Amino acid sequence: MLAYALCCSMKEMFARSSVSGRGDPCWQVTQQLHILIEKVTHTLIEKVTHTLIEKVSRVLPSLVMEDQAPSRPKVAAHVTGSLAPKAQREGGGSPGRRVQGQKISWWEGHNGLAFLQEVRLVDGELVVPRPGLYYIYAQTYFRHTHPEGEEEEEEDREQRGRPMLQYVYKKVSSYPVPILLMKTSRTSCWSRDSQFSLHSAHQGGLFPLAAGDHLLVTVSNASAIDMDERSSFFGAFLVS
Repeated sequence: MLAYALCCSMKEMFARSSVSGRGDPCWQVTQQLHILIEKVTHTLIEKVTHTLIEKVSRVLPSLVMEDQAPSRPKVAAHVTGSLAPKAQREGGGSPGRRVQGQKISWWEGHNGLAFLQEVRLVDGELVVPRPGLYYIYAQTYFRHTHPEGEEEEEEDREQRGRPMLQYVYKKVSSYPVPILLMKTSRTSCWSRDSQFSLHSAHQGGLFPLAAGDHLLVTVSNASAIDMDERSSFFGAFLVS
């Protein structure tokens, strides 16, 4: 580094003398020395740069390997509402014993906004392919309809006062009863003056899951769910 600084100093000195003494007979010799100093300086810069690169490469190979390592496969699913026949929606699916609510089993897994990436959709349930920490979320829209001009029945009046409930369960092979992960509820006063009312129930959280675990959503009244893909959806993705 000292030699490099000396070369730079001599280069500046000869550059000034070259400008001020072009009529001097020694000018050509000075110019040749100036060119020689530039070559030496360039060589020194190359050597210093090469040395720095070698030293840095000894310290950072692990970082380089991390950048070149293949990315971890993504595990995610987002299923949406689908327009299933009314007969299929009436009463919802059977979630099994000791499970609250009616299971939504007519999720869409491939069309529109829905997708499945390493996750399977079986009878309305998401099947996790590998163990890890997952973020699970669900949203359902409850639609209450009342045809205009028709008198409201007693059953409709009772329905308007009931809470809207949504549950997210996990099914594991080692335990016979589905395990409740999350639940949410909402009580709203549905106006009799409007043709319909929409109210959402949504929730999400982080949970450890094992390979082969099933996830499912149940609601208090499956026939009242508005299954538009932007209104009702359910999903999970691997965090770590």
